[in-house]
Amino acid sequence: MRDLHGIIPAVVTPFDAEEQFKPQVFETLLERVYSAGAHGVYVCGQTGEGLLQPVEQRKRVAEAAVSNSPAGRQIIIHTGAYRTADAVELTRHASRIGATAVSSLPPLGAYSFAEIRAYYEALAAAAEVPLLIYYFPEVCPGIASAEQILELTSIPNIVGLKFTDFDLYRLESIKNSGAVLFNGRDEVLVAGLLMGADGGIGTFYNLVPELFVEVYRLAGANEWRRARAVQARINELIRLTLRFPLFPAVKRMLGWSGIDCGACLAPRRRLSAGEEERLREALAVSSFAESGFPGLAVR
Repeated sequence: MRDLHGIIPAVVTPFDAEEQFKPQVFETLLERVYSAGAHGVYVCGQTGEGLLQPVEQRKRVAEAAVSNSPAGRQIIIHTGAYRTADAVELTRHASRIGATAVSSLPPLGAYSFAEIRAYYEALAAAAEVPLLIYYFPEVCPGIASAEQILELTSIPNIVGLKFTDFDLYRLESIKNSGAVLFNGRDEVLVAGLLMGADGGIGTFYNLVPELFVEVYRLAGANEWRRARAVQARINELIRLTLRFPLFPAVKRMLGWSGIDCGACLAPRRRLSAGEEERLREALAVSSFAESGFPGLAVR
């Protein structure tokens, strides 16, 4: 198993008006997060709208991430899909092109735990790199307990998980098993690190990667008071953004900063003109108004 750790932005996927991948803009976004010190990227997950993209386009996004990442950075490709066959195909592809690891949400739908386990067994067998499961009970309630998570991480080649939940007691108990664990709730990164997480994967890392890198650095130095202060700044941005549809708002803010990632894929909608104006106003009266963060520069 390669060393999996650190700050891993769940990167946005840029699209044009015809919902086609825009590789040049994607390269700019990767350059942005890497220049801020990110340890890698998480590609085609929920934030990257992977499940809404055709398989062949997802392969192109994965290839672009690998070819445009500096040496030594971790490229984790989300290969989850509605069909196990598609997930297996994407997993094999990611393994071949040089991904550091692959990851997958459980299959979305009313599946039993036995069916979910069989899905992960198929992906683990297809992967030539480590596999991380994705625990997100709010979206995928089919995995409901720490015991089920530990059962999945006992499958050969499954090395850990992305943990997107606020139950930090459960996070600690899973981490104590020896699993690789990435905190998935941006709001509590500092708490997740305190409870043993190896790093974090999240959406707001697209906008202020410097702050997440700083939380990780301060946590590693046991400077928890300062780390909490940086987390408070992050949470100010999260609170103002969550007044609006999350992914369209993040893409709109990236567009204002000069990284035009286009609209989200249908059925997600765009922000209305009124929502855009209110989002601008919220940023203007926040501590980020004169922040100097490229991802929040309203042009």
